Amino acid sequence: MFTIKQAHGRLDLDVTLVGDLRYGRTVHSLSHALARFGARLTLVSPETLGMPPEIIADLKAAGCDITVSDDLHAQVATADVIYMTRIQKERFPDDDEYLKVAGIYKLSKADLGGAKGSMIIMHPLPRVDEIDSDIDDTAHALYFEQAANGVVTRMALLCRMLGADIPDEVST
Repeated sequence: MFTIKQAHGRLDLDVTLVGDLRYGRTVHSLSHALARFGARLTLVSPETLGMPPEIIADLKAAGCDITVSDDLHAQVATADVIYMTRIQKERFPDDDEYLKVAGIYKLSKADLGGAKGSMIIMHPLPRVDEIDSDIDDTAHALYFEQAANGVVTRMALLCRMLGADIPDEVST
């Protein structure tokens, strides 16, 4: 959320969550947090990996506007944030089931032609093949910054929780 706020200055945005929404823990907590700040969520996944119904019910009860889709490319033009996740092979009972959905959602630089200039792409990492490396050098790619921000954010939270004395020159 820090990276989104840093990039856009606010959190009440159009956020598209993509990939394994059933088992991906990051999208569960992120969707709950974004709902509290007025974000509009579009959920893009294969039917078998959709967001759990109880989470969707919680989000709707919190007043979150939710759209469910299976078409990532239709969302690129309207999204402020695209949060990609990998489809986790280890979650499937056999390789045949995994192969039915493996690689179904991929972003390449060519897909970004109609995107807003301010649209950002995030990913909890590690990625497999869902984001082509040709996106890494675009202004849209913030997943490496997201990872770095996550480290210092967790450090700050731990310091705060443990009552660490942080010098002013570090905290400002």
